[in-house]
Amino acid sequence: MDAPALRLRFRTARLPLPTNLLSIAAGHEPMVWLRRGGGTVGLGQAAAFETSGPQRFEQAARWFDQLVTNATIEGPSQMPGMAPLALGAFSFSDSSPTPSRLVVPAVAVSRRRGAEWVTTAGVEEAAEPAAALAELVEAARTVKPGQPGRPAMTEAAGHHPADAWPGVIGEALDAIGHRVVDKVVLARDVAAVASQPVNLLAVIRQLTTAYRDCWTYCLDGLVGATPELLIRAARGLVTSRVLAGTIRRTGNDVADLARAGALARSSKDLEEHQLAVESVVQTLRPFTEELSVPDAPSVLHLPNVMHLATDVVGDLKGRNGNAPSSLELAAALHPTAAVCGTPREAAYELLEHLEGTDRGRYSGPVGWLAADGAGEWGIALRCAQFDTARQRARLWAGGGIVAASVPADELAETEAKLAPMRQALGLA
Repeated sequence: MDAPALRLRFRTARLPLPTNLLSIAAGHEPMVWLRRGGGTVGLGQAAAFETSGPQRFEQAARWFDQLVTNATIEGPSQMPGMAPLALGAFSFSDSSPTPSRLVVPAVAVSRRRGAEWVTTAGVEEAAEPAAALAELVEAARTVKPGQPGRPAMTEAAGHHPADAWPGVIGEALDAIGHRVVDKVVLARDVAAVASQPVNLLAVIRQLTTAYRDCWTYCLDGLVGATPELLIRAARGLVTSRVLAGTIRRTGNDVADLARAGALARSSKDLEEHQLAVESVVQTLRPFTEELSVPDAPSVLHLPNVMHLATDVVGDLKGRNGNAPSSLELAAALHPTAAVCGTPREAAYELLEHLEGTDRGRYSGPVGWLAADGAGEWGIALRCAQFDTARQRARLWAGGGIVAASVPADELAETEAKLAPMRQALGLA
């Protein structure tokens, strides 16, 4: 017999004054989706759903739909992406033993379009929003700065040590030479260990400060700052930011400007990028009335690297209540050629063979979903997955391999992509 349907009550109120979203989380491990000071911070758990396997996206979507149907919702709802709202992180692989999760926060504070809102959720009587926020603010005042402190972490080799990585790339190039795939995206990990539990809020603060133009996220021990937006859907519009093609920054503005020009002209990087763009466009076309795709990519400048970037924008079909939700679109897009390769199935099989380890949630969708289907889902890049004790972590980085790839350069690219998390964890 099925368990009784969960009946939650949601109460939402607009905040009259701006709030430092992270300040309310002092003393807690928050759920986070933030960029340029906006987004959502969630605390506590009103409901959660855990799933795995090939149907994980569909199962999560059905659970959330049922939760919304049975919910009592009080407060303004004219803004896209209003309550009920869930934050989620999904595994990369259909066969991953790492579960995928959607979580409805007990308290969520959001900033969008210059307005701020607080939403409470509960099984019976949800707390009054303003009172719940005031309680959090007061509790945060009693937490000493830096408490608990960020202990030093020690780095160790992952599944593929750095000196072995060029050999893995060589195997991928052999497969490309035999036309098994046109492109495959390979990921490597490094391990990190601390003597005490790591304060993830301190890590989040580091990432939001250093990588303001990225989407900083934290859920269930997965923390990172991704530059790549898999999908954003709201008010009938859909956007996807495709990144593929990377070059490391030197720290010298003149030299980096020259490197950006070289990246924009690189036949190897342009080929890799075009394959990623085509995979997104082909997937989104059936869902859209019209798609806008720039003729050439721009160069996205981040503190550690530069990427070739293309923003694909479209009008969704079925605007009058029948448009697909952001999670449905994320499920259709995943895995893109930017994190898997092309052709998709052959690249997926090859990367699983060459990597020889479970990626977990690395390079899977991470973000949020609202009752009206709106949401933002990034690709979980530049991240670390912590264990439940918050003392051990796996840091991940990858790169797209095409025929013109050079193994030593691909190793250097993963080192550059590991820099954000190494810095945030005090490893570099």
